[in-house]
Amino acid sequence: MSLSDAPLLRALAGDRPDRTPVWFMRQAGRSLPEYRELRVGTRMLDACLTPDLAAEITLQPVRRHGVDAGIFFSDIVVPLRLAGVEVEIEPGRGPVFAEPIRTAADVERITSIDPESLDASAVAEAVRIVVSELGETPLIGFAGAPFTLAAYLVEGGPSKEHMRARALMHTDPESWHRLAGWLAQVSRVFLQAQIDAGASAVQLFDSWAGSLSRADYLEFVAPHSTAALRDVTAPIIHFGVGTGPFLADMRLGGIADAVGVDWRMPLTEAISVLGPDVTVQGNINPALLSAPWPVLEAHVRDVLAQGRGARAHIVNLGHGVPPETDPEQLTRIVELVHSI
Repeated sequence: MSLSDAPLLRALAGDRPDRTPVWFMRQAGRSLPEYRELRVGTRMLDACLTPDLAAEITLQPVRRHGVDAGIFFSDIVVPLRLAGVEVEIEPGRGPVFAEPIRTAADVERITSIDPESLDASAVAEAVRIVVSELGETPLIGFAGAPFTLAAYLVEGGPSKEHMRARALMHTDPESWHRLAGWLAQVSRVFLQAQIDAGASAVQLFDSWAGSLSRADYLEFVAPHSTAALRDVTAPIIHFGVGTGPFLADMRLGGIADAVGVDWRMPLTEAISVLGPDVTVQGNINPALLSAPWPVLEAHVRDVLAQGRGARAHIVNLGHGVPPETDPEQLTRIVELVHSI
């Protein structure tokens, strides 16, 4: 089998391969003991930007689980760090910014950085190492969507409701669009660097989009996510959490080849909303990874059955792998999906 025949890439093209492709968001790290051992004494962003380390972490779950794609090991804020923004990832909390972006002057300051100056050489080197090891298994590139990046920047760190970010949209829409437009360029440059180094597809994560109304998503977010992906030269997966109210809009006018569906919406409903000409990805409930195998097996079989209504289906979780997950559960899911 050549890379072009890989089940993931065939599914993204709208084909139905003999074997349904499966991979997991956050499959690299977290739940794997070999990852935890490798990360001892290394800070998260340092791990992301050390090519041989990032490559090894990316490869670990492919070796262990036999998934149909690697997802590049990175973090949503890595391109911001590469652009010179001061950010650290605090264990147990997440990304924290030394200087949150909350005023028009803040926006002017950060957007004066040229996204094309982003030095992604360490990322590109890691991708090249991974691709050389993966062979016929494709690598998925990774980037955060403009809204999710902006939410971190404006809040200064993780937030549950992203109130400051949502307020900025309405109190100073000019600054919001300037910031989100700049972030779109940063994401595009980061994604293209991975593609140029050998990634076969990309996924844009909009982890916090579910805090938005559909009206706000269409006016303040979708145009910038579209800009981040418009000139990307690889198949595209677009994923967000809690995006049911505007799931069809996640297609971004047809730019996305596949739309990820979280665990809240049955795939049959999602397929009826998305239409017949897009691949669906999802949507195993991550909470069920801790359930007894017969319960999880029945759920996976149901997800597979529902996914048959789409033009093609990529099996995945409805969000990321919880860190307490028994890796054997993921391996069993892969074996089950491949056996059906």
